[in-house]
Parts: sequence; structure tokens; C-alpha cells
Amino acid sequence: MRVVALICARGGSKGLPGKNVLLLAGRPLISWAIDHAQAVKRIQRVIVSTDSEGIAKVARQAGAEVPFLRPAELARDDSPEWLVWRHALNFMKVDEGAYPDALLVVPATAPLRAVADLDRCLDEYEKGGADIVITVTDAHRSPYFNMVRGYDDGTVGLVLPPTSAIVRRQDVPVVYDMTTVAYVAKPEFVMTRNSTFEGRVRSVHVPMERALDIDTALDFSIAEHLIRSRSNQ
Repeated sequence: MRVVALICARGGSKGLPGKNVLLLAGRPLISWAIDHAQAVKRIQRVIVSTDSEGIAKVARQAGAEVPFLRPAELARDDSPEWLVWRHALNFMKVDEGAYPDALLVVPATAPLRAVADLDRCLDEYEKGGADIVITVTDAHRSPYFNMVRGYDDGTVGLVLPPTSAIVRRQDVPVVYDMTTVAYVAKPEFVMTRNSTFEGRVRSVHVPMERALDIDTALDFSIAEHLIRSRSNQ
């Protein structure tokens, strides 16, 4: 199976400006994702999609390919990442004459993942029968128990009201939070559909301590603390 890893890292982050190249435990954030992808033996290429020359330089220094710069229309705040995946796949089709067998997306914002998490995602994909494999972790809140939404009259209610009285969290259906640890997608699915849940989706569970997604300065500080705690063990 031919696998290409894709790391998407635009230059215009608003929540944490410049986050993809900020030093996390002494290394640029994006270099963690590159190292993780390079450690997976089934991956033949590690490609970074970015609109930033600065990020491209850092990515190349970390050993990734940056064979193109992403067009500006795919680097806005509201640009769907799905279209960024398509753009990269179109490049691969022209560059190699065919799509890879699997596209493994490795977000730069989940530096606490383990290489084994990526291998498990590929294992799940190789079982067949899935258009895409996502990663999940234990949910912080349940829409059946302690997530509410507001109504026009100013009151609130459960997002998903149960059909019978529930007094314990353990009695509600088990739900999970989606994470940004990794995605494995069938290229033809990405090119012909518009979102994850338009196809057959399977999941790989990742423990919370490896599922942190960096979006804010607080997230970054937590990641820094956890990485340094690991190194001191």
C-alpha cells in the first residue's frame, strides 16, 4: 500500500499567531508532526501544504517535502481543509501519475500523539470497508447528560433529550470527541465527496493525554508542560 502523509500548516493562524513554527519544547511545532510521520515505515512521502515561505523553510529543514505553495484562496480563515486535501491530491496525481492508496493527514496541532497512533490508523484503514478513519478520545461532555442549548424563550435544555429519566452519566450512550491526531482517507473519496460523514467512517481511540489540539496560548502551555513532564519521567 502506497501511503503519503500530508501536513497542512497555513501561515495566518488567528488564535495563536505563527503557531506552526513556535518553539514547543525547543522545536518548531510543525517539526513534531513531520518527525511522527517520518517514523512510520509505511509512509513513502511526507508533504507539507502551506502558503508561507517561512513555514516551508522550517518544514524542509525538518526533512519534509514542500513541492508547492498553497494558493491564497485555500489559506483563508474560512477555507475548508477538505479542499486543501484535494489540492494536494491533485498535485500527487500529476506528479506521480496516480493517487496514493491512502492519504494520511497528520495535523501539526496535535504534537502529543504517538507514532503508534498513526500506525493504528493505517491498520484500521487496511482492514477495508472504510472511506476514512478518524481519531477519537473520551468525551468531556455528553449531549445526553450535561450539554445544553438555548431556546427562544430564554430557557435551556439538553442537546439530545433522553427518552427516559437519566440520573447518572453512566446510563447515557457512550459518545466521543473527535480529535486532530490523524485521519486516513481514501483519495477517491476525498475527490468525490465534500465531508467526512458522507462516507463510511471508522475510528481509532486515542487517550486524552495524547489528543490535545493546540489552538490557543493556553493549549500551547499545556502541551509544553506535558512534554517536559514526559521527559522528566
